[in-house]
Amino acid sequence: MAKWRVGIIGNGGICKGAHLEEYLNDDRIEVVALCDIIEERAQFLKDNYFPDADVYTDYKELLKDESIDSVDICTPNYLHSIIAVAAFEAGKHVFCEKPDAVSVEEALRMDAAAKKAGKTLMIMRNNRFVAPSQYAKKYIDAGKMGEIYCGRCGWQRRRGIPGKGGWFTTKEQSGGGPLIDLGVHLIDLSIWLMGNPTPVAVSGNTYCKFADNDSSDSVNSDFGDKMADGTFDVEDLAMGMIRFDNGAVLQIEFSWASNIKSENRFVELRGTKSGLEWRNGKLEIFTEEDGQLLDIAPSNINEKHGHMYNLSHFYDVVIEGAKPIFEPQQGIDMIKILCAIYESARTGKEVTL
Repeated sequence: MAKWRVGIIGNGGICKGAHLEEYLNDDRIEVVALCDIIEERAQFLKDNYFPDADVYTDYKELLKDESIDSVDICTPNYLHSIIAVAAFEAGKHVFCEKPDAVSVEEALRMDAAAKKAGKTLMIMRNNRFVAPSQYAKKYIDAGKMGEIYCGRCGWQRRRGIPGKGGWFTTKEQSGGGPLIDLGVHLIDLSIWLMGNPTPVAVSGNTYCKFADNDSSDSVNSDFGDKMADGTFDVEDLAMGMIRFDNGAVLQIEFSWASNIKSENRFVELRGTKSGLEWRNGKLEIFTEEDGQLLDIAPSNINEKHGHMYNLSHFYDVVIEGAKPIFEPQQGIDMIKILCAIYESARTGKEVTL
């Protein structure tokens, strides 16, 4: 059987650090094209991993190759929808890094293009695929948490601003700061575990207090391309609340820089039968049995390989016909939430979705 032919568009940090592992370990796939506006990045991958791949600096030229079955988009945020729509028009399936898009209109355009082409669109949701999340999902789907009626989630950094002055901190290219960068991860994981209720309203605030602060205690500060005296017109902290159609609520907090003790990623969900805490990839469950309160901490699961398993699932879908765990409507709802929080922060009012 011929291998599935893939083109990777954007060959920088997220490609090498999070996507490369799948392409080196999945025998069903052949990377046949690499594209980056900085040609040396594409050439590096060709020289070290994919010697038979063609190298491009213009994604439009890559998409002309009719033998390519799908593309993996690892570019700055504002290009996600532009490249995805072009890929669908060229007859390719699309896997794309988060966030889905930088506006609701762009997310809708991606979905419409996928449907028109009859192709699969999947956005990176790696935290769904780590082992603690998979265990938690099975626990919840078995009814062991009862009704999940509220929760909290966040990704807090003390000092971890990525690519300061570059596209990460330039709203026109990124869509925003830590809310759209980090929020996608834990908001999505929370809503997925909750059973994908429909968001109906949000309220939020954003702050920018550390644009002139160059201190760092996080490797994430080294991510992205920094630019001295570049643009910083996004938030460094966002907080808010999401309300859902089933009456549940979710509190959120995401920061690149904030005076806290240390970096922290978490999802806390509270149900009528049990509660759970997913913190920095570790899972604990809080329940009771025969009148006794119990804390359960699974000990033989870890959080590794989420990106690899997410990509592998995409190829299960497009090659093997598996049912997708991610649906594009979930991505549209995500961008609606993020954009509405920014609007709420701007106006000081709750925004109805």
